[in-house]
Amino acid sequence: MEFRPFTVELSTRFRATTRRSGVLIRMRDEDGVDHWGEYSPFPDYDAERASRWWRGAMEAARGDWPSPQRDTVAVNAIVPLVDPDRARDFATRNGCTTAKVKVGGGSDLAADIARVEAVADALGPAGAIRVDVNGGWDLDEAARCLPLLDRAARAGGAHGLQYAEQPVESVEDLAILRRRADVPLAADESVRIPGSADAVLKAHAADVIILKAHPLGGVRRALEIADSVGDLPITVSSAMESSVGLAAGVALALALPREPLACGLGTGALLATDTVAHTWLPSHGRIGLTRLEVTA
Repeated sequence: MEFRPFTVELSTRFRATTRRSGVLIRMRDEDGVDHWGEYSPFPDYDAERASRWWRGAMEAARGDWPSPQRDTVAVNAIVPLVDPDRARDFATRNGCTTAKVKVGGGSDLAADIARVEAVADALGPAGAIRVDVNGGWDLDEAARCLPLLDRAARAGGAHGLQYAEQPVESVEDLAILRRRADVPLAADESVRIPGSADAVLKAHAADVIILKAHPLGGVRRALEIADSVGDLPITVSSAMESSVGLAAGVALALALPREPLACGLGTGALLATDTVAHTWLPSHGRIGLTRLEVTA
């Protein structure tokens, strides 16, 4: 077993993050094939949440992923808190027809609306738009902002917002908002932080479940959670890892019994440096597993 510390730089600030650091783990199987895992929990993770990431990293390093059910999955473009012109560029990279637009997080509502309108115009009527708030609004703010962003998403002829990801922090507020808002809601932090979807399901708090392999304990654990959510649609997202860590998210998306919604696995577009020779990016809006040349 080999451990390699790494740091990669982001090309654009993503939430409060400008770089990602961690350790790559290499293990060689009995056939002489190298497998790589990435341990890169966020600095604010407590011991329990970091231990889940470690389990996911070791699962990857052992090459212990389930067989894929499909060759590729659709990917959404990631649009960070940037001006409208740059938002257009992010939205149309790599052939994606779905875009996830960051809103809130220190950006005022007028800027958020302009960003969503620019993405809607860039993608056109065939595009799909989501917004991600990372739990940054209170209940009243979310109820006020979502209809305005939904209207902005229609600017390019799209059918409003596909969903709003974690607009409020608590499961309780998410459930209340779901009854008040016309925009479908997706749960991310409400699944990722406790490591299960139980509270979200009990409260009927979401229309879509977001799964992230490493923070949940690995691909197999995430598949268990996917099995627990019944018919709710699933989106698989990365946790802003390097390309080595991204592989776990791709493996999860490919292994799901049901085809996921367009996945948040295009985060390589936000990396200025990487742990591999060629950053892993979607092609024609889709991504599949590939062998990576690790250089870290």
